[in-house]
Amino acid sequence: MWALTETHDTSAGKVAAGRTGNGTPLILAHGWPWSSYSWHKIIPALAENYHVHWYDMPGYGQSDKDPDQRTSLDVQGQVFAEMIDIWQLENPTVIAHDFGGATTLRSHLLHGCDFDRYVLMNVVAMRPWGSDFFDHVGKHVEAFQGLPPHIHKAIVAAYIQGALISDIGGEVFDSLVAPWLNKEGADSFYRQFAQADETYTAEIEPLFDQIRCPVHMIWGEDDPWIPIARGRALHDLIGKGDFVPLEGVGHLPQLEKPNKVLKALSGFI
Repeated sequence: MWALTETHDTSAGKVAAGRTGNGTPLILAHGWPWSSYSWHKIIPALAENYHVHWYDMPGYGQSDKDPDQRTSLDVQGQVFAEMIDIWQLENPTVIAHDFGGATTLRSHLLHGCDFDRYVLMNVVAMRPWGSDFFDHVGKHVEAFQGLPPHIHKAIVAAYIQGALISDIGGEVFDSLVAPWLNKEGADSFYRQFAQADETYTAEIEPLFDQIRCPVHMIWGEDDPWIPIARGRALHDLIGKGDFVPLEGVGHLPQLEKPNKVLKALSGFI
């Protein structure tokens, strides 16, 4: 049911989007270095009860990857707010993964977007974030942008594989890698490293206890990128809602164990 059938103009360029189902509105917010495709396994079940919306964030997937555009978290937070207006949604339920967490938190806490219910899953939201490799690439973006295509492909594949502890299937894995392999995608891939700035999470960290809706947190227990201890620390700062650990799951629960994710969601949404 996942497809990108719409194109919308935003302050950060054209955004590819899609939607399906009937019911109250729900928005899926992907993270880095993924796209809305990362939700494709759970969309059919969600669409049984919700009008499900998704989009590729600027710089990702099939959305614009302009060399001059900024796609840092401050921009993504603004664009998320714009997409709510474009879709004419009131108080949508939001499910956010990875830096979709910081993106939607900024929309809610800084841009006044109200949510009905809010799910945070293995999210980037607190400092510090980023690995040694992440920091290194950010300091040498131009050198990486000049790599031969086969070496670049190997880097992207290794980077994505590092988020997983379960086999998600070769076709799904290749679909995660594919948007980054042409010249436009490769340049955008490395620009994301360069534009990473912890300032954009520092601005919202003092506001976590001001979330204005019910919150539910889900976390892969074996996340290689963001340890579950950081998830529990975030939960403590938010100060409300359940925290559900998923045993035997890494950083991409919705692709690694979609049935566990749907079970963890069922009592909340």
